[in-house]
Amino acid sequence: MRVTDDLPHPVLREDHVTVPVSDGIRLSARVWRPENSGTEPVPAVLEYIPYRKGDLTSVRDSVHHPYIAGHGYACVRVDLRGTGESEGVLLDEYLEREQTDAEDVLAWLATRPWCDGRTGMMGLSWGAFSALQVAARRPPSLRAIAIASFTDDRYADDMHYMNGCMLSDNLAEAGTMFAYATCPPDPLLVGDAWRAMWFERLAAARPWVERWLRHQRRDAYWQHASVCEDYAAVRVPVLASSGWADGYSNAVTRLLEHLDVPRKGLIGPWSHKFPHQGEPGPAIGYLQEIVRWWDHWLKDADNGVMDGPMLRAWMQESVPPSTAYEERPGRWVGEPSWPSPHIEETAYPLLGPRLGSPEEKPLRAYPEATVRSPLSVGQFAGKWASYNAPPDLPYDQREEDGGSIVHDSDPLAERLEILGSPTVELEVSVNRPVAMIAARLSDVAEDGSATRVTYGLLNLTRRDSHDAPQPLEPGRRYRVTLRLNGVAQAFPPGHRVRLSLSTSYWPLAWPPPEPVLMTVHGGGSLVLPVRPAGEPDNVGAHPFAEPEGARPLTTTRLEPGEQRWEVSRDLVHYRSALEIVKDMGVERFEDNAMEVRRRAYERYDSVADRFCSVRGESAWTMGFRRGAFDTRTETRTVLECTPTEFLMHATLDAYEGPHRVFSRTWTENVPRDLL
Repeated sequence: MRVTDDLPHPVLREDHVTVPVSDGIRLSARVWRPENSGTEPVPAVLEYIPYRKGDLTSVRDSVHHPYIAGHGYACVRVDLRGTGESEGVLLDEYLEREQTDAEDVLAWLATRPWCDGRTGMMGLSWGAFSALQVAARRPPSLRAIAIASFTDDRYADDMHYMNGCMLSDNLAEAGTMFAYATCPPDPLLVGDAWRAMWFERLAAARPWVERWLRHQRRDAYWQHASVCEDYAAVRVPVLASSGWADGYSNAVTRLLEHLDVPRKGLIGPWSHKFPHQGEPGPAIGYLQEIVRWWDHWLKDADNGVMDGPMLRAWMQESVPPSTAYEERPGRWVGEPSWPSPHIEETAYPLLGPRLGSPEEKPLRAYPEATVRSPLSVGQFAGKWASYNAPPDLPYDQREEDGGSIVHDSDPLAERLEILGSPTVELEVSVNRPVAMIAARLSDVAEDGSATRVTYGLLNLTRRDSHDAPQPLEPGRRYRVTLRLNGVAQAFPPGHRVRLSLSTSYWPLAWPPPEPVLMTVHGGGSLVLPVRPAGEPDNVGAHPFAEPEGARPLTTTRLEPGEQRWEVSRDLVHYRSALEIVKDMGVERFEDNAMEVRRRAYERYDSVADRFCSVRGESAWTMGFRRGAFDTRTETRTVLECTPTEFLMHATLDAYEGPHRVFSRTWTENVPRDLL
């Protein structure tokens, strides 16, 4: 990324601006704005997240907020109530109170003497969720949003549940927020009140996974703040982006299809990152795109920002399987609308072990295929949403395919490109009342290595409804449709397209209560969204500039960290495990001299094929130190199960120096609801 020190406007920064909200709580904001904005007001852009502006996101924030401010905006980074230096407690994600607070913040911004009354919202992940959800509430000052890595459907396509299957990220994210919601504020900014604020957070804390486990269906809990419930509520322009390695690639095209406002979509090869920091590369000049977006919608500049294709997507070339890539080779392609008139939904019949060509007819009389997948299928699945730290992309799928029904195409005679969401049409029967299907699409090279391109999950009890699931009747045949995650991928000549079907996918998804024998009957097909060869790219020669940003804040590494992603199998006791370590060591933020320790540990294990032996654990250590201020929290959540219940155990310990000053434990049993 090219560092840009020479910005059009000199920028001033205010580190702890308090913002009152309607119930009397005061939120803490960091503000970057042009020096002359006191006499020449500018539009304001809000990023609203719970991840500690003073340290944990300060380096990232220092790259893009001063850059945007230097182009004539007041950039305001607010920590949610109960995080950073904001008062109150954080109890869950996307609550009504959180969104009311955001509306209050926008109203406050619009009346500042340095703001001209127009506002926008931007963000990645939680910040993007916030912006989209608040946009649907139509606050009067909000004119446009720019969002990255988000969903419009909190139940069916988020890190909690995926088409009725519970993801292990449901536990992992709960563990993350258990840690973040119990961090202390900075005494440098809030003074002696820091300890009372911290203990208020500790006393209110609880493991969020318990609430998420109590909502296993699509009920009012998930419908709240799911914009897919009413797309028409969004009445401002939307710039939406994500990456194919992220867990949130599907929502971009859904917004393009269903919103009725000016909108643009952008999907690169990236993991869970802003596009100007995108990994795998290539990263792009996203901040330049953002400035153009704001210039048009907040300053009425006639700059052609809506020209060109509605969707720009990175068409990925074939690569060998790897858990990480620095770059994904490919090219940008553009589509004028979504669904695109250039995409041809093409059915490939399932013909026994073969994936037939589109010219062949489905056979209803081919030999039935059966599978009862072992729990080992899924150990090489990678993370639901890649963060590229540690390497967390799916590895070679051949070992996974050994426990799956596999359909291979003939070697391709010519290049095949797909853009969109593949679907699988199946007729299946199972021998248990609760069952799932995992479908994987792979690119099989001439040497046999298999790179997973995309995948999808379906809890068969929710085949017809996410809010009113029904148990399966053993032996009965069901016609089901399984939609895979969207992707743009090129398959070269000589390679094969592989569809693999399994009845478990642990630990990416929690398995059914007991092993399932599934039979796939005749007449099924794989439907690919084919982008025909020779279709113009429609994006021009150089659609994006190189990444730019402001100079990042300086940090000093005081103690090294550790990154680990390790699969192990004990062939004496038949225990298999995936262990993940994300240890950032100790880092000093030179801007405020805060020394921060962060370590996350996850473990997912099982014994043989005992489906109720599966166990997940998420443990965090968070430490903050400056002089006499020395605090640490240790949080741990463990999730186990029986055939009828989920068993949750959690602990929270807080320390000042060597002394433990707070401790609490939780034990909860939650009934399984056809899951």
